[in-house]
Amino acid sequence: MTTTATPPAATAARVGLPAAAAATTLVLWGSAFVAIRHLGQEVEPGALTISRLAIASLVLGLMLMRRPRVWPRGREWPLVLACGVMWFGVYNLALNEAEQRIDAGTAAMLIQIGPLVVALLAAVFLDERLTPWLLVGLVVAFAGVVVIGRATDGAGDRDLWGVALTVLAAVSYAIGVVTQKPLTRRIPPFELTFLACVIGLVTALPFSGQAVTLVRTADAGTWWWIVYLGVGPTALAFSTWAYALTRMGAGRLAITTFLVPPITIALAWLLLGEVPPTAAYVGGLLCVAGVLVSRRGRPRPAAPVPSPVVSPDPSPAPRPAGQEPSDGVPSRG
Repeated sequence: MTTTATPPAATAARVGLPAAAAATTLVLWGSAFVAIRHLGQEVEPGALTISRLAIASLVLGLMLMRRPRVWPRGREWPLVLACGVMWFGVYNLALNEAEQRIDAGTAAMLIQIGPLVVALLAAVFLDERLTPWLLVGLVVAFAGVVVIGRATDGAGDRDLWGVALTVLAAVSYAIGVVTQKPLTRRIPPFELTFLACVIGLVTALPFSGQAVTLVRTADAGTWWWIVYLGVGPTALAFSTWAYALTRMGAGRLAITTFLVPPITIALAWLLLGEVPPTAAYVGGLLCVAGVLVSRRGRPRPAAPVPSPVVSPDPSPAPRPAGQEPSDGVPSRG
């Protein structure tokens, strides 16, 4: 009996490509907070949401044309609508408004409470186990939100209203994840992401007047930033995330999303010359600690379940069927 050794180059590719895909995703998601903060100086939140989601929908639609498609059926549509309205519509509107008031790094740290809210909602609506560690993690993360709120109160344009809007964005994202989970048992995440993006775009149409003004007045530099948001952190980042998820453990990959705030802070410092208030770092660490504490005592899956297809975005990552919603769940911008 003969065995064929795996060439070193192939082994390196199997390890290196998923890691590179994950790193690409994290940098793109981190840069999204910076791009939103930069554009917030001249683009209204509704206009930014509509333009970003319109570009992302176009890109994802073109990508869908090249593959067989599976669409939702009758009773699945209410969940798809809830996912699109909350995750892509309300999330983007709230975050865009929030980043006109607080810096990108602070927003990125606050969004980290999203997986905790996912776990809590899953325990209530999906009959998943509510552990004592989850409750402890919620308390710790809430303390982090309070610390960040006090750090930003009265600090120029960093105010409590911006903190509240970012928390709303995190809750909206969590609702989107929980409503999406039952759908992933049958519908590939690529189709789900496209539909949610289009629904989010429709949700933002009441702000179409702002979009019309943007079309009339925005210069080329502004549009380049908007196109980057639609293509990079939205379509491309979720494609690379899904690729990494099919080749790495979901829990291990989920931990890497804690690198998004440091990446955001570094990029905001380099590109915008801004950093969060000093005390906000303490609050951010508490938010991360709360999420880590909540994961204690949870059963490990026997093996990572591969995602059925490669998926795109912003904004956030679809999961394989049967996987707990807080595993592999991204915190995107």
